[in-house]
Amino acid sequence: MKRIRVLLAEDHAIVREGFRKLLESESDLEVVGEAKQGRQAVALALKLRPNIILMDMAMPRMNGLEATRQLVKAFPEAKVLILSAHSDDGYVKNAIACGASGYLLKQTSALDVCRAIRQVHQGKKFFSPSVSKRLNRLKPQATERQYRTHYKTKSLTSREMEVLQLIAEGKTNKETAVELGIGIKTVEKHREHLMKKLDIHDTAGLTRYAIGAGIIESSVPLTMI
Repeated sequence: MKRIRVLLAEDHAIVREGFRKLLESESDLEVVGEAKQGRQAVALALKLRPNIILMDMAMPRMNGLEATRQLVKAFPEAKVLILSAHSDDGYVKNAIACGASGYLLKQTSALDVCRAIRQVHQGKKFFSPSVSKRLNRLKPQATERQYRTHYKTKSLTSREMEVLQLIAEGKTNKETAVELGIGIKTVEKHREHLMKKLDIHDTAGLTRYAIGAGIIESSVPLTMI
C-alpha cells in the first residue's frame, strides 16, 4: 500500500513531535519532513513533493497563509491543511482564499486529524466540526466565492506580506531589512505601499489587520491594540 506523504510545518518542536508520533502510528501515513518556519516549509515542499502539508497558520519568517499561497501556485498537486488555535471566521476565510484544502483547530481530535489528511488526499475538503457547522450555514454555491474575494481584494505581494508580518511582530525597519536581506529604504517603500493598498496609516492599524487576516495570531483582543 502506497502511503500518504505528509510534511509537518509547525514552529513548536513539541507539537511537531506529537503530530509525528500520531501520524507514524498509522500504517498509511508517512512523515517525510518537518519545517519550523514558513520559508523552510515552502522549500521542503518543493524538494520533497509531499501529498499533504500540515501547515501551522502562525510561523516566523513567513506565516502559514503566505506559505500556502506560494505553494498552491508553485506546487498545485500538494494539498495544504491549515492548523490554527483560532476558529474566527476571518482566519478561516483567509485560509480558503489562499488555497488551503482544509482548516483544523489545534484541539481537533487525533482521529479527525488522520481523517482530514485522508479526505483531503482524495481531493475533498475538511474542516474541524465547529468550523464546518458555520460554513454549512452559508449557501454552498456562494461560500468559496465569498471567501476567496475576502483576501485577494487586498492584492498584497509576497514581499509586502512578509514586511507586514514583521511590522505586526514589532520589528523595526532596520530589523526587517536585516531579516529579509534588503535595504532599509526598500523596507520603507514596502511599508508605504502597504499603507496605501490597505488604506491604513499607522503601525497599530497594520497590526490589527495582520491579526484579523490571520497573518499573525494573538491572544490580545483587537480592541486593545
